[in-house]
Amino acid sequence: MMETNLHPDRVDGYANALLDVARAEGDAEEFVDTFYSAAKTISANVELRDTLIDPVIPVVRKQGIVSDLLGARVARPVVASVEFLVAAGLAKHLDDVASRLVELVAEQEGTVVAEVTSAVSLSTEQVARLEAALSKATGKRVQAKVSTDPSIKGGLVAKIGDTVFDGSVKSRIDDVREQWG
Repeated sequence: MMETNLHPDRVDGYANALLDVARAEGDAEEFVDTFYSAAKTISANVELRDTLIDPVIPVVRKQGIVSDLLGARVARPVVASVEFLVAAGLAKHLDDVASRLVELVAEQEGTVVAEVTSAVSLSTEQVARLEAALSKATGKRVQAKVSTDPSIKGGLVAKIGDTVFDGSVKSRIDDVREQWG
């Protein structure tokens, strides 16, 4: 049965279980970063997400799609974790679980998470500069989790809790359209 709304306690439960898997794998940071990136990629692709939540498509086929998509790119425990959530009917909630997972890690490290969407991939140096700028802006130690989405055209969007810093070209174009009617 496919769930339409996932209770926050269930999101926490799945995120905590994934954190246990991450720790068991030895390199929790790598697992969490890779899972987060995979979940964001799947969630951003409407056609893929719709396929993975379609109740008509057999679970085994959905897991095969995940394996085909991620298998050559990411560690097997991450693929297995995504496949598990898809099999549990939670493909629609991958984004929520991934976000909560990085929040749990950040809480344990005494940081806050900035969920950053960039039009292009960012280098390690660019991410470090971004984290420093966001730390200065918020007064908190910030850990950036970056995903790419070419639809924002350029720039980036950073979300920390309920605060959104939108420096995307798409946003600027929308602002101009609104001003000029």
